Amino acid sequence: MRVVIAEDSVLLREGITRILAEHGAEVAAALGDAGRLLAVVRESKPDLVIVDVRMPPTFTDEGLRAAVELRSVLPGTPVLVLSQYVEERFATELLGGSTVGVGYLLKERVADVSDFISACRRVAIGGTALDPEVVAQLLVRSRRREPLATLTPREREVLGLMAEGLSNSGIAQRLVVSDGAVEKHITSILSKLELSTADTDHRRVLAVLTYLGSD
Repeated sequence: MRVVIAEDSVLLREGITRILAEHGAEVAAALGDAGRLLAVVRESKPDLVIVDVRMPPTFTDEGLRAAVELRSVLPGTPVLVLSQYVEERFATELLGGSTVGVGYLLKERVADVSDFISACRRVAIGGTALDPEVVAQLLVRSRRREPLATLTPREREVLGLMAEGLSNSGIAQRLVVSDGAVEKHITSILSKLELSTADTDHRRVLAVLTYLGSD
């Protein structure tokens, strides 16, 4: 797995580089700002791009802007965005298009090396990795909307895990239920949200996130 990193914090940038290298990944480039990100990605053709939301010079949303532009100019490029805090507007903007190969994690998750590497690999192969806090805020914002209000507590739980990017078996393991029970919950969720069933997990995640992210 070849990775390009755009992170202004030297310590975090070096830390991520080291973690990735220790798990067999090759860091093709590690940038301190987002200005050259598109050009570097075009040249190195990485399997994954990791970008900090707030970067120089204004430390507002340069990283996010670069990530959105990257996804527009080079569709399908797997991007994992890191943020110090849950910033719902940024998450919604990033997830406004296709969620194939997209991740949004809080920086504190990097400390859990196993989960961080798992998220990187999932995004790199076209999956989705969303921080549980991001999912929770999206669900809270959507709580008053119909037909989301018709979901049972267990279906809400399954929906949240779907949005995190877990597979059916991953959800089953987390909830300690059978794969068949998870499939039934997902079928019910999609039916209540008036979303057509899909053959793959990432398409179901896309459908759910499109619903949650809509105004």
